[in-house]
Amino acid sequence: MTELWVILISAGLVLGISAAFAALLLVAERYLANYGQCVIDVNRGSRRLEVRGGETLLSTLMGRQIFIPSACGGKGTCAYCKVKVLEGAGTVAPTEQPLLTAEDVANNVRISCQVKVRNDMAIEIPGNLLNVKQYTGAVERIRDLTHDIKELRIKLTDPPTIEFVPGQYVQLMAPAYKGSPEAVYRAYSIASPPHDAGYVELIIRRVPGGTCTTWVFEHLAEGDEVSFNGPYGEFRLSGTDAEMVWIAGGSGMAPFWSIVRHMKQAQIARKCTYFFGAVRKGDLFFTDELRQLDRELDWFTFVPALSAPAESDQWDGATGLITEVVGKGVSDAAAKEGYLCGSGGMIDAAVKTLKGKGMPEEKIYYDKFT
Repeated sequence: MTELWVILISAGLVLGISAAFAALLLVAERYLANYGQCVIDVNRGSRRLEVRGGETLLSTLMGRQIFIPSACGGKGTCAYCKVKVLEGAGTVAPTEQPLLTAEDVANNVRISCQVKVRNDMAIEIPGNLLNVKQYTGAVERIRDLTHDIKELRIKLTDPPTIEFVPGQYVQLMAPAYKGSPEAVYRAYSIASPPHDAGYVELIIRRVPGGTCTTWVFEHLAEGDEVSFNGPYGEFRLSGTDAEMVWIAGGSGMAPFWSIVRHMKQAQIARKCTYFFGAVRKGDLFFTDELRQLDRELDWFTFVPALSAPAESDQWDGATGLITEVVGKGVSDAAAKEGYLCGSGGMIDAAVKTLKGKGMPEEKIYYDKFT
């Protein structure tokens, strides 16, 4: 027993020393290293940024109002913030390697939140990102949709309107608060339709311990000023008239709530069936509104489903995992298109289900939460 304690104590000391050394390196990197002024060439001379070195490429660009998407807030887990770095990035860091394909590396693609600006750089980014804007607004309404999902309705103030394609998302900024020492950005799909251009609606599901969702659920109040940037993303309806299958659960409702209201307003009568999954009846929301649209629009069908309804729910609708309900409700899908929004596990299962019904994988579009 004595020998075991010696081993455990020794191991603890080694881990403690290693952690302290790593923290010391981070402090030294942030506060002591002086890389001076650096120049970042964007898109072969389209923009020329003179910046102070030392921060990540992602945060440096954001500081100059060039917003690169980052669903994980710069934690190096989502891989959304890929940019092509032609010069000045150095070798690929270990934190980047799991997020880059061999093709990415061959094409000088890097994870911008993991690349430090230490010298002059030349980068390439999609031209549309140069048009992404920072917005401020006031929270006009916060309402509970379920026990763990809230809707925010934000009235825009500067600029006063926004243009976006239904299906896109914005990055909401959670400012520093007790327990979170610095501001962070998190990605949320726009739930409002584009014709409601003076507002942005977001549907936010609480993540236990989540920095932004904790701020929304415990600190944000109606009347507060908020900031976000966008719009981002390629999730949107295709330009075809193919029949569609929509699948979502939880806050994955957001893009479809935007899209269906846009389709109604723009008179896009494209046949679609919307499968929305929840656990119990109390986890459903917008059910009455979507059933009303089902009655009004001959091209729209809404199918809510519960995976584990309680006896008190008195549920007479579809039951089972949403992918099981889709499997029963969709027959030949060879000529149809699929649109999915939700967790990675749900999307992977839904893709498998739709492919099993004959839907070509290239006709399946999704927005996977990270």
